[in-house]
Amino acid sequence: MNPNPINQWISYPTSLSGSTVNLLPLEEQHLEELEAIAQDPRIWEHYPFDLSRSARFREVFRSAIPEREQGRQFPLVIANRQTGKLMGSTRFLDIQPQHKKLEIGFTWLHPNYWGTGVNLECKLLLLTYCFEKLGAARVQLKTDEQNLRSRKAIKKIGGKFEGILRQDILRDDGTYRSSAYFSILNYEWPQCKIRLSELLSKTSPKS
Repeated sequence: MNPNPINQWISYPTSLSGSTVNLLPLEEQHLEELEAIAQDPRIWEHYPFDLSRSARFREVFRSAIPEREQGRQFPLVIANRQTGKLMGSTRFLDIQPQHKKLEIGFTWLHPNYWGTGVNLECKLLLLTYCFEKLGAARVQLKTDEQNLRSRKAIKKIGGKFEGILRQDILRDDGTYRSSAYFSILNYEWPQCKIRLSELLSKTSPKS
């Protein structure tokens, strides 16, 4: 493990803790448990790859740690704070400290946690870190153009729709995904934080 990645904006090992969730840096010892909960194909319906297939999962996730060491990404696992049980994963992507911007993405949860407060708490932790710790000017979020549920959820927390990037990502099956892009800017964050906190107070994360 390289303790001094090229990009020092997000220092290793950064972890974030909420009332029910811990976001921890992805490590080799997480991969077996993470792979096991990734085997439900419903998770990957709107992704450009199907990580329910073990070989593809290992390929994608084993490359994540070198990406962190190069400062391009910062992968995290989503763990239950009380039990330590893994529920999914998320990442900081497209990290550009020179422009004070980055992306929150590659967020997925086992279906047992869909519709709970887990994703909301993760977004609150991640966005708070971006704007209040890093001093980010812009945080980007994107999703499959066809993923209406995700697009609605991003808008609900205050993400501003910026448009569709056509043929954005080549899928494993040879087709292209067009992506819906959203952003939150630093001066929008205080109101978004209030909105997120209110939404989270109405939900109960599942243990």
